[in-house]
Amino acid sequence: MTENAPSFGLLLFPNVTQLDLTGPYEVLARVPGAKVHLLWKTLDPVRSDTGLTILPTATLTEAPPLDLLLVPGGSGINALLTDEEVLTFLAERAAGTRYLSGICTGSLVLGAAGLLERRRAGTHWASRDFLSSFGATPVAERVVVDDTLFTGGGVTAGIDVALRIVGELFGADAAKRIQLSIEYDPQPPFDAGSPDGAGKVVTADLLARMRPMLEARAAAVAAGADALRRRRSARAG
Repeated sequence: MTENAPSFGLLLFPNVTQLDLTGPYEVLARVPGAKVHLLWKTLDPVRSDTGLTILPTATLTEAPPLDLLLVPGGSGINALLTDEEVLTFLAERAAGTRYLSGICTGSLVLGAAGLLERRRAGTHWASRDFLSSFGATPVAERVVVDDTLFTGGGVTAGIDVALRIVGELFGADAAKRIQLSIEYDPQPPFDAGSPDGAGKVVTADLLARMRPMLEARAAAVAAGADALRRRRSARAG
């Protein structure tokens, strides 16, 4: 931990899925004394993939020492997979950050930064197979813990991941108090939060609707994996 208050950094970027970001934010901001930083290249407003506008609180170059660095997901991650500024920031900061986290497809960004090699990781079920492109072992679990790496499934799993991190840092009772304070007691009206629960027909229909997005993501992942190989070759040479 840092000397004073716990310091949490959440990456913010255009076309982020806001709940990937705001779910963990709500949990982490309730840690007594916590400082939560929303990090991006500039302090200009950032638009989420559904139109919500969010203000960064610090630039990447101004980011303070962090106890946790968290990357959310969203359609905007495709551009990040080959964004040298962002990937360099993550790779450099990961070495001095106590915990690292990827929410939903944010895990793929960690992979593109070279931070998932030979590690177990999770992400949204529709993008899970892409993890292997970055040397990770895909795991079909809502929260995946590999030492100090915490990754999660799609969107709502970010709340679970953040609670697990709080429990790791401050103990189970601290996490329970926060969970109770936000009345996080999921009772969804339908058992459709996973392909198994939704069934083959609903899953196939959704995948058909997602096909253009997944094809674009496959191309972005291939480009990101290729860029990572080139960076590693350059360092080795």
